[in-house]
Amino acid sequence: MALPIADYALIGDRATAALIGTNGSIDWLCLPRFDSPACFSALLGSAEHGRWLLTPSVRGEEPGHRAVRRYLGASTLLETTFSSTDGQVELLDLMPTGDERADVVRRLRCTKGRM
Repeated sequence: MALPIADYALIGDRATAALIGTNGSIDWLCLPRFDSPACFSALLGSAEHGRWLLTPSVRGEEPGHRAVRRYLGASTLLETTFSSTDGQVELLDLMPTGDERADVVRRLRCTKGRM
């Protein structure tokens, strides 16, 4: 089931955009342009409709963590920080511009403890 719309953030490259939930899931993305068919559309249905989920598990379970998000500077680089009693991970999401390609770049790294 999709999250409330307020739980999504937008990244884009001026030709298309992705909606990313507070749970680390890309639930909407059309590639390579806005008018292209959706490759991820869980926003309109469920996980079976396609999503790209990057989220930490805490001792093999989810969602035993808290998420805080922000855009870095005046950019569309989205930083989501997941924290638990065991550690912290940082997820960066970006769609680069200027290379005339439709790319989604995601980096997940542990910044404290274990998750």
